Order: sequence, then C-alpha cells, then structure tokens
Amino acid sequence: MIRYFEKQMEELNYSIHSLDENIFERWVEDATEVLEKGHKIIASGLGKNVPICEKFVGSMISMGYEACFLHTNSAVHGDMGVVKDGDMVILLTKSGETEESVNLVRLLKQRRVNIWLLTFEKESTLTKEIDNVIVMDLRHEGDLWNVMPNNSTTINLIMLQGLAMMIANKMKLDIGQFKRNHPGGQIGKKLRIQF
Repeated sequence: MIRYFEKQMEELNYSIHSLDENIFERWVEDATEVLEKGHKIIASGLGKNVPICEKFVGSMISMGYEACFLHTNSAVHGDMGVVKDGDMVILLTKSGETEESVNLVRLLKQRRVNIWLLTFEKESTLTKEIDNVIVMDLRHEGDLWNVMPNNSTTINLIMLQGLAMMIANKMKLDIGQFKRNHPGGQIGKKLRIQF
C-alpha cells in the first residue's frame, strides 16, 4: 500500500520539476501587480478543478487579498459580471481543449484582463490562444486507467497554493493582517497566543 503513495509522490515530483521557473516568477510578478493596483485574481475551472480553485481563493481571501472563483460553465450565464478590467483570470484545464474553456477565453480576450492558463498539454487550442501559459508534464494520473483527474488536480493545487504563498512573500504579508481574518478556531487560538 505504501508503495502506491511512493509512486504517486514520484509522479508529483516529476511534474513539479518540469516547471519553468522563469514563467512562474513572471506569473507571481503579474499577480502581485494586479493586486497592488486594486484589482483581483479570478480562478476558473470545471469538474474536479472546482474545489482546487476554491481552495486557492480561500487561501487568498484569508490573507486579505482580492480573489474569487468563476465556474467556467456558469461564466456565460451572467457570472462573467465578476470580471472587471485589470483583473487576472487563471484558467485550469488539463487538455486545453475543453469547449467551455475555449469559449470563455475567447470572450475574456474581448476584455482588458490578464489571462493565465494552467495546463498539461504543450500543444492545444488554448496554448496557441493564450500568451501566459504554465505547462506541467504529467506521466500518469495515478488511477487504474490513467484517465481520472487525480495527480493533475493535486499538481494544480500545489501550483496555485505556491502562487498564493509567493504573492504573500512578495507583498510582505504581515501576520497581523492574517490574524485579523482568523479570529476563530485552532488557528485563531494559536495566533492569539503566539502573536
């Protein structure tokens, strides 16, 4: 049983080491600039990427940064109203070919927003249409058939949480700001005692 987890850790490690650090650093710079100018970061995805986006948004909000989730499918049914000029939209799609994602990007390109793609396919419709792309290598999903979104969603979570932490570092997040947003629970208790 432990060997299964060791194997998935090897797969995740392989993917993480495929990251182009220069592009990631530019992503952090762009995101920081968006926030410093008073705009927000929007994470958008479908299916199993929905809770991944929501986790990222939750982390950002808890640190006091403007962020929200936009369901890729619901966007065209009025939810695009959340997208304002100057915002950053991060789109998660494994293939870069999902019809709803392609449609959303084409609509977003009519607005003044900074679009970033997080994907696993170097050659796709969206890697051709979007200038800012993070492409991760993925050898196996870790399921029985190499089909289920398993390792890919874990990598997406790692990338988005990494972005959130690098933003906090770059913007010199003060523990007081974080403490103010976390008065309850064990975290609130720990913050009251230690800070």
